[in-house]
Amino acid sequence: MVARVWSLMRFLIKGSVAGGAVYLVYDQELLGSSDKSQAALKKAGEVVPPAMYQFSQYVCQQTGLQIPQLPAPPKIHFPIRDSWNAGI
Repeated sequence: MVARVWSLMRFLIKGSVAGGAVYLVYDQELLGSSDKSQAALKKAGEVVPPAMYQFSQYVCQQTGLQIPQLPAPPKIHFPIRDSWNAGI
């Protein structure tokens, strides 16, 4: 009985993560034109590093661990428009 409940919980969690990913792609219009995709990639590049820093500070504060300062992430410039359908 416990194995079935655990299996059902795993399925529901995986399904909700997949559904959330599909919703995020639809909401951000990532499957639209390359301009929108490139803008979303730029926005993610601006938002993710500060969020990771805040999360690491929160973990340090809650656990008392000291995480050494990491180097700055590299700047990634990948123009989607230049490589769109380049392999065909």
